[in-house]
Amino acid sequence: MMAGWTMGPEAWIWMGAWAFVLVFVVWLLVRAPDRDDREDALETLRSRLARGEITPDEFERARRLLEPGQDRRSP
Repeated sequence: MMAGWTMGPEAWIWMGAWAFVLVFVVWLLVRAPDRDDREDALETLRSRLARGEITPDEFERARRLLEPGQDRRSP
């Protein structure tokens, strides 16, 4: 016979396990996909060039800064 409305240790363990599963599932749903920031920046540059917001010279200068292995001190 139960002596009250108490939870035993196994109930706390199960509740903790379900809380962990819930947090893990939410984390999987909201985490940002891995993306290459350099590619995003190049895409933004291409869009700005296509809209006429920057000149081709400005585009090339910025692209050289983003390209790996390029000398960043070149004009």
